[in-house]
Amino acid sequence: MIKKLLILVALFVPFVVNGAEKKTEPIEHLTDEQIYDELKKLALVFEVSRDNFVEEADERKMLEGAMNGMLGALDPHSSYLSKDEFKDFNDKSHGEFGGLGIQITSDRGAVRVISPIDDTPAQKAGIKAGDYITHIDDEPVFDLTLNQAVKKMKGRPGTKVKLTVISGDKEPKTITLKRAIIKVQSVKFSEKKLADAEDETPVIGYIRISDFGATTAKDLRDAITKLEKKNVAGYLLDVRNNPGGYLTAAIDVADAFLDGGEIVSTRGKDKNDIEHSFANPGDLTNGKPLVVLINHGSASASEIVAGAIQDNGRGVIMGSQSFGKGSVQQQKPLGDGTAIHITIARYYTPSGTSIQNTGITPDVEVLQSKLEVIEKRESNYSEASFRNSLKNEAAEKKAKKKADKTDVKNTDDDDENLTDEEKDAKDYQLQRGMEMVIAMSKMAEHAKTASEKDKQ
Repeated sequence: MIKKLLILVALFVPFVVNGAEKKTEPIEHLTDEQIYDELKKLALVFEVSRDNFVEEADERKMLEGAMNGMLGALDPHSSYLSKDEFKDFNDKSHGEFGGLGIQITSDRGAVRVISPIDDTPAQKAGIKAGDYITHIDDEPVFDLTLNQAVKKMKGRPGTKVKLTVISGDKEPKTITLKRAIIKVQSVKFSEKKLADAEDETPVIGYIRISDFGATTAKDLRDAITKLEKKNVAGYLLDVRNNPGGYLTAAIDVADAFLDGGEIVSTRGKDKNDIEHSFANPGDLTNGKPLVVLINHGSASASEIVAGAIQDNGRGVIMGSQSFGKGSVQQQKPLGDGTAIHITIARYYTPSGTSIQNTGITPDVEVLQSKLEVIEKRESNYSEASFRNSLKNEAAEKKAKKKADKTDVKNTDDDDENLTDEEKDAKDYQLQRGMEMVIAMSKMAEHAKTASEKDKQ
């Protein structure tokens, strides 16, 4: 029996020897003989525990727990995937899965929200990046692995699950969510204008990427092609609350906006294990102004894109500090339908900066806020208020046309009752991002005009 167990656990020895890079003190590696002794001890612990536990022991559960503990000792993102978990992981990667639509990570024994996915039960319930989940169906999560917590939140579509959530320094709240089939539409795009914009205000190409999946790059190219036909003045790329995804998808997304230069480098355990990824010639947006919106929920692949745009001077990064996940994971199938999800490398921005635990610092910090207007759009005291002042016919026609438009609704209503335009008006970061795109567009126009005059 012990011999069979040694063969089983020996499959995982290399991952123990590799160790965790986060330790500052030098790692004292075990000799082969010491490793063998420890593995014998592990097999002995298994047998003694199984034979002496007060209830009937589940051997599979015990062994999976041992493997999860082994990988969890490396970092929060490494784990053992059972057959069901590995299948679920692949389903999620292809854009459709069942559950609540929430990306989570392990944080000191608790479950922390990286971000909710757009248009899912979690997002509609108001769960936000940085929230902590303490209980699932009234059971504490502190003794669960990350995969076990995920499994408890998943279930048959239409069934309900109760979560206890702590947001910031607020009191814990319990919310009940209904599970659904989560269909991830990775890329959404539209033409946008500033709230209350005049007719002549430039149109902006708005692109929202909610995650980096298998079809993200293609969907993005299609979106840019359609927006370019609309002759937009510039682009606003929104990766707020985007928890990441495929590294290759992030590289392709950055490539779409760059005409050259490095996008990202990944560096493994071996000093010579370095891979550089570069952009191909050809900026699909033809060099138009670009602003990238990030926030605390922008992680991993989102940070790769933001770092590439920032370090190459291609656009302006706006918003708040990103999540700070600068590591790359890979699935290592074990041949029986199970797999290891393990951290294999760190990634670095083109300038050689690691964002692990720090994140991307925006060029312009814009925290999500509520705007209070303290100045009237039109003053009661101006040249126009004087009796017999000269008229401006063009301005009067413009004012009449504006008055004929439908009045703006009260934007203090619940978000569910607001139109898309009203939601945009309440999104402070979005409005400031669009203003930046317009300003950059006008600066580019002035520069072009000045250059043409100089040639004359």
